[in-house]
Amino acid sequence: MVACARFAQLMAAAVVFGAPLFFLYALGSAARSGAAALSWGRGLAATSGGLLILGALTSLFGQTATMAGDPKMAFDAETLDMVLTGTGFGYAIVARLALASGLLILCAWLPAGRRLWLACVGVGALILASFAWTGHGAAEEGMVGVVHALCDIVHLLAAGVWLGALAALAMLLRCSRGGGARLAPVTLHKALEGFSGVGSLSVAALIASGLVNSWFLVGPDHLNGLATTLYGRLLLLKLALFGAMLLLAAANRFRLTPALGLALQDESVATLAIGQLRHSLFLETALGLAVLALVAVLGMLAPVAAIA
Repeated sequence: MVACARFAQLMAAAVVFGAPLFFLYALGSAARSGAAALSWGRGLAATSGGLLILGALTSLFGQTATMAGDPKMAFDAETLDMVLTGTGFGYAIVARLALASGLLILCAWLPAGRRLWLACVGVGALILASFAWTGHGAAEEGMVGVVHALCDIVHLLAAGVWLGALAALAMLLRCSRGGGARLAPVTLHKALEGFSGVGSLSVAALIASGLVNSWFLVGPDHLNGLATTLYGRLLLLKLALFGAMLLLAAANRFRLTPALGLALQDESVATLAIGQLRHSLFLETALGLAVLALVAVLGMLAPVAAIA
């Protein structure tokens, strides 16, 4: 239950941070003006905020029961107060609940547009960073702990940029099949091109921060633990899924997005190109969710360096 709640929070935080950020850097005037084609972004942010609150509360009750060693203590006021006010986990939960509640207020108050997207990016970044308080880096002391925590934050934010953009693109491509307010194929193409450069930077940040984190969590002296521990095997599976995402991202950037650009003069060909992109991006998104699920589980396991 705690792992599922952690996954829900990570997914929602990535969407709150990455999707509005994608609007701002990839969609230009359409994002700033609150175009009707992006009106769903407000509901997406509000839904993610609600999921964050639900996930944080579920995580709080589940972790409290685990720490107390008794499921009945999950709702005990005194035990809950001890967890909330006496542990780093509790501080992180309080921060997420406060930030997610503020997000819901902003979504109710602000119309879809630049101000709301900027607010979502700021709130999402803080929520993602809060996971570093409860990560493996938080258990280390001194400068090592600081470096590890900073790498965790970079890793989380980079993942949020990528996964949030995938969620936004998936919604845009889904909406492009229906009638009503939607973005033209040429705008979709520009958005995809805008994501290409930012996506490359996020991948570079993920790889760099991941290598540093691996040094702390695995280390050169415990590589054999990758095959002999549950943490190591799940980490290898995560890396394999990440590699598959990279292959799909490369295909989208170097083959499918240019194909859409060449097809813009022919509506029927453009429709076919959009369909191919839709299928590829949905698969990439599914892989991203699988990676996020593994991250949620890995964050609850002792790393290789601690047990090998």
